[in-house]
Amino acid sequence: MSGMTTRTEPVVERINELRTKRQAVILVHNYQRGEIQDIGDLVGDSLELSRKAARTDAKVILFCGVHFMAETAKILSPEKMVLMPDPNAGCPMANMLTLRELKNKKAEHPEALVVCYVNSAAEIKAESDICCTSANADKIVASIPEHKEIIFIPDKSLGDYVARKVGRELILWPGFCPTHHRILREHILQQKKAHPAAKVIVHPECTRDVIGLADAVGSTSQILRFARETAANEVIVGTENGMLYRLAKENPDKKFYPASPVADCPNMRLNTLEKVFWSLEDMVYEITVPEDVAARARGAIERMLELS
Repeated sequence: MSGMTTRTEPVVERINELRTKRQAVILVHNYQRGEIQDIGDLVGDSLELSRKAARTDAKVILFCGVHFMAETAKILSPEKMVLMPDPNAGCPMANMLTLRELKNKKAEHPEALVVCYVNSAAEIKAESDICCTSANADKIVASIPEHKEIIFIPDKSLGDYVARKVGRELILWPGFCPTHHRILREHILQQKKAHPAAKVIVHPECTRDVIGLADAVGSTSQILRFARETAANEVIVGTENGMLYRLAKENPDKKFYPASPVADCPNMRLNTLEKVFWSLEDMVYEITVPEDVAARARGAIERMLELS
């Protein structure tokens, strides 16, 4: 531990100097490495972070997450410079739907409304009618008149969960989160056997059979609230394993167990303290979104915010 402190302290000091010099706000997603979470001005889920950053007077947003998150920050703060520590930090699920594929699907269902999970590229949001998050997807879908067809993109697992919860038939795009799909039913059963007193909460990006074993289902913000409020002293957590760092930090009197040892997102692990420092030092890597795309994507996000 002392060796790690010796290694990181000079880097953190330089990051702190540069964040002041650049008038930057550092946003850190809940799935990032623990040492990255510790330096964040704001830590949370992607849309929550982008909305909060838009209300700051920072001139620069440094987003420690994946590409679509930085795009969303740019969409909501077009006047700010948005940087990513590593431009290769993408999202496999977001990449499972292209603009051409979405347009073709819309042509097959010309009367349908497109509900777009925020875990998607800016151009996909721009081609959608309304966005949703994992926390409000059920409310957004339920708000749409029952006679309207709904194309739900890009996450089939979240879409399936929402469809069952609100009793609606949805046209699902076959995208998914590889990290959440690595959490298997067998993993949950093994952890329940090892920790019989523990409650189980999983993210709705998990598969249906995993969700069926959970005591609760929720987004990262809902998982955080569940952890605070549950009377249980032990919790099995079915989401990306970076989440456990914040859970343990905020609830030191409780024990948290990963639902699966392999639920690590390699893209989330690309960001390091050194890359954060280099990004602020050299002002790289900047994220841009064409104005027309940003305006249409912003409309889809704003329609969601009006409803939720």
